Amino acid sequence: MENASHSTPDADPTPATAASVDHFDVLVTAEEAYPAFERAFLAARSEIIASFRVIDLATRLRSAEAQKIGTTWMDLVVHTLDRGVAVRLVASDFDPVAAPDLHQLAWRTLRQVAAVRELTRQPAGLTFTLALHDARTGTVPRLVFYPIVRHKMNQLARTWRDMNEAERDRFRIETPRLQKICYEDGHGRLCFPLRPVDLFPATHHQKMAVFDRETLYIGGLDLNERRYDTKRHRRAAERTWHDIQVIATGPVAQAAQAHLESFLDSVADRTAPPAAAPGFLRTLSRRRRGVPLRLAPRTLLREIETRHIEAIGKARHLIYLETQFLRHLPLARALERRARACPGLRLIVILPAAPEDAAFDSNQGLDLRYGEYQQVRCLMRLQRAFGPDRFLVASPVQPRRSDSDGRDALEDAPLIYVHSKVSIFDDFGAILSSANLNGRSMRWDTEAGLYLDQPAHVEALRRRVMGHWLPPQSDAAFLDPQSAFRHWRRLVETNSALPPGKRQGFLVRYDSDVARDIAVPVPGLPDEVV
Repeated sequence: MENASHSTPDADPTPATAASVDHFDVLVTAEEAYPAFERAFLAARSEIIASFRVIDLATRLRSAEAQKIGTTWMDLVVHTLDRGVAVRLVASDFDPVAAPDLHQLAWRTLRQVAAVRELTRQPAGLTFTLALHDARTGTVPRLVFYPIVRHKMNQLARTWRDMNEAERDRFRIETPRLQKICYEDGHGRLCFPLRPVDLFPATHHQKMAVFDRETLYIGGLDLNERRYDTKRHRRAAERTWHDIQVIATGPVAQAAQAHLESFLDSVADRTAPPAAAPGFLRTLSRRRRGVPLRLAPRTLLREIETRHIEAIGKARHLIYLETQFLRHLPLARALERRARACPGLRLIVILPAAPEDAAFDSNQGLDLRYGEYQQVRCLMRLQRAFGPDRFLVASPVQPRRSDSDGRDALEDAPLIYVHSKVSIFDDFGAILSSANLNGRSMRWDTEAGLYLDQPAHVEALRRRVMGHWLPPQSDAAFLDPQSAFRHWRRLVETNSALPPGKRQGFLVRYDSDVARDIAVPVPGLPDEVV
C-alpha cells in the first residue's frame, strides 16, 4: 500500500504559500499515542501547555521510558515539574445536571492536581484551570426545557438513593456545582428546588498539547484508561476506542500555542482570538449576553466547518470521512451539491455501529433519539445524492462472534467504537481534529485541528488511517483515490456475508435500521444541541 497513485485535483481551496507542518507522525489508537505523548513530556525542555476534555492523572504510563520514573501520569507530571519544566493544563468542566458524571471526573482531576502540588518540589511551575464554557442559556430556554432538566434531576436523585454513604461522601466532594443547586432532606433524599437552573450548552472539546512552542500533539484522544485501546481491538466492545492523534512540528505549533494561550479569554469575550494561521483550524463560540431567548452561544470561528465545505467543493474522486457522528446538515448539503456536480466523486464514511451511550449504557433518551434523527437524515440525503454505486457507509467490528443482540454488536460481532475525526479529500487535503461532524463541534464547542495540504502528509495519513481497517497485504488500489471505492465496497459486502471468523480486515455494512426506528425530530431545538 505504500505506492498508491495520486490523482490531480482542482486547485487547493486556499493554497498555502509555505508548509505549515514540517515533521509529521500519525498515531493510531492510544497504543501508539500514549507512549508518544509520554515521551514528549520527558523530552520537554522548558514549557508544556495543554487542553483536554478529560485528563485523568491516574492513567497508567505505557512507554518504557516513562515507566522508569513511575507508574501513572501523576508521577510523570511530578517528574516533569521537578526537572524545572513549566506545565499549564486546562481540563473541561461540564454542566452538572446534563453531564454529572463528567462534572465529577473533572473535579476528581482537580483533586489529583492538588496532590501533584504537594508532591513536586516545583509547585509554582504548575498552572491548572478547570474550565466551564462561559455560554449559558437565557431565561426563556431554561423555562421551555425545564421538564427535560427535571427528568435528569430525578435520574440523579435515583442514582443518589442507590449509593452507599462512602459513595455519597465522594459524590458531594466531586460535584460542587451540583451541590449548589440541590440539597439533602431529612430522610437522606437528594432534592432539587422547583425552579429553572442555569444550563451550559457548550464545552471545551479540544485535545492538544504544545511542547516548548515547537511540537504539537493533537487529534481526538483524551487521557484516561477508558480511551486506551490497541490496534488489534481484541477486548470487550465497551472497552474498544479507536482514535487518531498526530505529532507535528513547524509553524502550526506556534499557531496552536497562541490559541491555547488565548482561547479562554476569547470565549469569555475578553479578547479577540488570534488571526487565522495556515494549517491550524478552530471552532470557538462565546456567550450571548442580555438576550433572554438565547439558547445557542454566538459562534466566533468555524474554520473546521468552512475548510470541510471548501475541500468538498474541490474533490473529484474520493472523499473519506471517519467520524463519531455525521449529523451536520450543512456538510451533508455540501456533499449533495458536489455529488451532483461531479459524477465521478465517491464517498466512504466510517461510523461506529452505534453511539457510545446507546451501545454500552442502553440510553433511549430524547437527546440520543434526536441525535439519531439528525444522522439518519444526513445519511438518507447522501444516499439519494450519490446512489449506491458511489456511497459506502461501513462500521468496524472485531473478528470474533458476539453473543449480544444489542447495539454493542453488528453482523454477529462486537463493535469497535470509533471516536476518530479524520476527513481526506483525494490526495490534495486532509483534516484531522477534535471535531465530530455534527453542529456542536462545527459551531459551539471549542475545537482544534490541522489542515494538511502537503501530498506526503496526506498520503501518510491516508495510509495509516484507511489502511488500519484493511486486511494485511492489501494492495495499493485500496488507497488510490481513483480505485479505492470499488475495492472497499467489495470488501465490505464480502465481509458482511461471512461469519466473523472468516472476514478480512475489520469492516462490515453500517446498519441504520435501529437508529431509524428510534429517531425523533424535536422541532425548535437547535441541531447543535447533540
